[in-house]
Amino acid sequence: MNKKLMYTAVSAVLLMVIAGCGDKPTAAPPAAEAAPSSTAAVSGAEGTPGNGADGAEEAVTPSAAPQADPSPTPSATAEPAKPQEQSQSIEVYFTDPQQLDLTPAAVTISFGNETEKYTESFKALQTSSKAEQVTLWGGIELKSLEFKDGQITLDIHKPDEAQLGAGGEAMAISSLAKTFFQFTEVSSIELLVDGEQVESLMGHVDLEHPITRENSGL
Repeated sequence: MNKKLMYTAVSAVLLMVIAGCGDKPTAAPPAAEAAPSSTAAVSGAEGTPGNGADGAEEAVTPSAAPQADPSPTPSATAEPAKPQEQSQSIEVYFTDPQQLDLTPAAVTISFGNETEKYTESFKALQTSSKAEQVTLWGGIELKSLEFKDGQITLDIHKPDEAQLGAGGEAMAISSLAKTFFQFTEVSSIELLVDGEQVESLMGHVDLEHPITRENSGL
């Protein structure tokens, strides 16, 4: 009986020892390798721009801004063609050095239109290249000349040095009429002094407004 109890006690002690050995903690496993940093790039997830990885965000090159079409340049306005210049031989009238009579002289004028034709005719009346042909309109300034409906309108300025006596004034008006009335299209001449109608050109002879072939004696 005592032996049986002793065997029972020994068995219990052995079981306790065995149980204690089974509860001994095992050694901790080696520390796991450090997890990759969360900031490290994951292959195949986020590629570095420009590395060509699949799924990587590629750098976007901004496209050039569309250029506005330049506004069409308006075509240059064509200049009206200038009338062809022509020449004509005409007669202008001068006096002799003694202012006794009028004498004609043939001159050639060049012009592009009718207004220029009459302007050039007046200029020819003011200039003489011969001593025996004296101009009666030298020193007179032509301010303007118009031609409309058969009438030539001249606006002149007469300085004091262009003043003539009674005979010279009469011949000056006559030379003007003879020069302009050689053109068949001219029916009258309106002579103004500084833009105004005057009773007399130089104070000796009445000045008609307008001068016509009839009242000029032609």
